[in-house]
Amino acid sequence: MRVASVPTAHPYVRALHHDAVVRLPDPPVPGAPAGRWWPSPWLEPEQVRARAAEFDLLHVHFGFDDRTPAQLRDLLGALRTAGRPLVLTVHDLRNPHHADPAPHTAALDVLVPAAAAVVTLTPGAAARIAERWGVEARVLAHPAVVGPGWARRPRPPRDGFVVGVHAKSHRVNADPVGVARALAAVAPDGVTVRIDAHDDPGGRAVAAALADEPALDVRVHPPFDDDAFHSYLQELDVSVLAYRWGTHSGWLEACHDLGTTALVPDVGHFREQAPCLTYRLRPDGPDRGSLRAALALAHRARPAWRADPQERERARARVATAHAELYRYVLAGVGR
Repeated sequence: MRVASVPTAHPYVRALHHDAVVRLPDPPVPGAPAGRWWPSPWLEPEQVRARAAEFDLLHVHFGFDDRTPAQLRDLLGALRTAGRPLVLTVHDLRNPHHADPAPHTAALDVLVPAAAAVVTLTPGAAARIAERWGVEARVLAHPAVVGPGWARRPRPPRDGFVVGVHAKSHRVNADPVGVARALAAVAPDGVTVRIDAHDDPGGRAVAAALADEPALDVRVHPPFDDDAFHSYLQELDVSVLAYRWGTHSGWLEACHDLGTTALVPDVGHFREQAPCLTYRLRPDGPDRGSLRAALALAHRARPAWRADPQERERARARVATAHAELYRYVLAGVGR
């Protein structure tokens, strides 16, 4: 079975490798800057029409942020004409890069009812999909995102207790400054609060905003490659997700693979993905009482929720097989 994925070069999609499935590489985008995300040509009706003989179905995961409902309807029209079904995985019920949820919801209003099969990652997200669109989504858990070498690597021994917030490039749905200030106010004695930010305008702005918090260990550096990222997570006892909204998180999955406790806000469906601690969000930012209680618990109990690498690989294989079976059903006309 030949699958055109949007995208293919993504850790989640790569984890779905199965011998019965050939995933076409992401088409090159002429003139697109190297190393920068660019909309997939598979979302263009012309691409579907020109290359319909090369693939059996289109599986959309991410990357339709810039598409209008009209453009997506044109894409669906091209797929229907070519006789190529759509499979959709709803990773995000609300786009983490959009302050206004309306455009993403409007895109899902087009894609979800039109898909031959819909997948999501948690029962809670599936319930939301059924509630809004009357569509039964198949729940397939997020596979491991960390390779077997790192998944089996012992955590480095060290003294102290480190809580980290990564500002990345200060995504729209993140509040690293507000969460960092709250952590500085409530962290127990003996706890180091480390803030990492990318060496770009957004990251430097986060660092500048926290310059008046001497208790914070603020670091500004280029983005981590995979090895540096995994090493960074294992330098933390707790990784705090500073999200104001969201649905699912690959970051939380990496924490689970590497044995770092994740502390997540009570939004979306993070808590259904893996064992974690939670804090409440208020309209004005993180609730400090719940943040204090979660940190005190982590500091006292040192929860060890690291995934078993062998079971994670078995689970990955099951999810990959489930996708292959789903594709067979869809291509046989046994969609939802």
